[in-house]
Amino acid sequence: MVLSQAALTLLLLVPGLAAVWLLAVARTDRAERHGSTYAVALGSSVVALLLAVVVALARPDVDVPWVPALGVRWHLGPDGISVPLVLLTAVLGVVVVVHSRGREPARATLGERSLGTFYACLLLVETGALATFLARDAIVFFVAFEVVLVPMWVLVGRFGDEHATEAQRTSAAARFVLFTVLGSTLMLLGILLVAVRAGTTDLVLLAQARGEGLDHGTQVAAAALLLVGLGIKIPLWPAHPWLPPAHTVAPTAGSVLLAAVLLKMGTYGVVRLALPVVPAGVAAAAPYLAVAGAVGILWGGLACLVETDLKRLVAYSSVAHMGFVALGLASGTWTGLQAALFANIAHGVVSALLFLVVGGLKERWGSADLRVARPALRDTAPRLGWALVVGFAAALGLPGLIGFWGEVLAVYAAFTPADGRPLPVLRACAVAGLLGMVLAAAYGLRVLRLVWAGGTAGGSSNAEGAAPTPDAGRREWAVVLLLCVLAVAGGVLPKPLLGVTADDARSVVGGTGPVRDHLTGGG
Repeated sequence: MVLSQAALTLLLLVPGLAAVWLLAVARTDRAERHGSTYAVALGSSVVALLLAVVVALARPDVDVPWVPALGVRWHLGPDGISVPLVLLTAVLGVVVVVHSRGREPARATLGERSLGTFYACLLLVETGALATFLARDAIVFFVAFEVVLVPMWVLVGRFGDEHATEAQRTSAAARFVLFTVLGSTLMLLGILLVAVRAGTTDLVLLAQARGEGLDHGTQVAAAALLLVGLGIKIPLWPAHPWLPPAHTVAPTAGSVLLAAVLLKMGTYGVVRLALPVVPAGVAAAAPYLAVAGAVGILWGGLACLVETDLKRLVAYSSVAHMGFVALGLASGTWTGLQAALFANIAHGVVSALLFLVVGGLKERWGSADLRVARPALRDTAPRLGWALVVGFAAALGLPGLIGFWGEVLAVYAAFTPADGRPLPVLRACAVAGLLGMVLAAAYGLRVLRLVWAGGTAGGSSNAEGAAPTPDAGRREWAVVLLLCVLAVAGGVLPKPLLGVTADDARSVVGGTGPVRDHLTGGG
């Protein structure tokens, strides 16, 4: 137990201290020592991954006083809900460092310290995300969540797309900060309201109480604050306008972490802070949550049908896919929660894969404009072409790939919601989710026709004379192939992931739904 607790502590200390070292030492780091900068980033992320595996298996718990005067404790510990997210974050921490080698943002040449700052920001995002997923105290959760925002702001604003103007980088970074800080403020107000009325910030005790001692009005007010604040961070429609510009400008590594990690922190917050703590309030807000998710599914899908920037298109697809997560959560059933948790991980894998491929294509092409005629990717870069096909096939929910299970089960759960939820509203949202799947197939096939098969959006398909696209090298292909394997494995073998989350999901919302036993193979 002592060793596992030490592993839990080191899981946060290793990438965190490595980031501090890079920020401090990189000020005088010379060009010939840039290899050591990368080595520190890679070594710390690999160690963090190994520690994450230990923590996931041992499930240690660290609980010590932090701010005794306020009753706040430094309480960390994984459970079945957080373990998949911890492992996903640790894996992607290694992926973004490995993928960035040799393709660090060009703006790093502005100063010798910039390269260290870039890798430090990646490690700080990883550290804050891991702490968020491990936090068992509401205040610790909030602080860890906020740690992520500053390094992500730096990645977008300072290390953003070299082809974007300074004004575009500044605008995207400012919009990211303004929206997320607003969400943080609302989330903090909701946490404080619950803490004052319940007398504790311990998420374990609050979940066990399930709203006992909190009157209906308090639960509704707290749920509204938490869901709106976290909805901005997910982001759900109509609080999504900050996401496409941030993705368009961010470096590839930043886009991967933003889509695959930061958005998951928002949905995880709903599961950890809202669902078990103020269940009556969440039930009252469920139809609004479902409608926001359904509109986001349709809005994102329609935007993808006409979008001409490939990277922005993938960003809009994230809005659509996170809508399915909201749909599952709004159902109030155990099946819906299982669907949301699975879709969360699925989107993390698929969005990371797509942003790695699309980011790589943008680096090669100089832009991600679909109106420019280029040779068919299947002919000039078959590795990247194959990965693009896997990514969009998973994104459209093709059976046999990881995107299928979460979205189908979320629609099912919304169609058969828990007692007390408005059946007509939830069923209408479920139908919207089915239409969203059709839209996903349409825009996925559109992209593959234009990029994989060759062509332009609204222009000539003649790419004669265009330079061929260089294919993925060994390092890039290794990380892309890993995510492709995960996308296939999650689709063919969903039971292990559903089994990990099953018991803790049942404790959050209770077992509801006739497909429950089929999801875990028993009980």
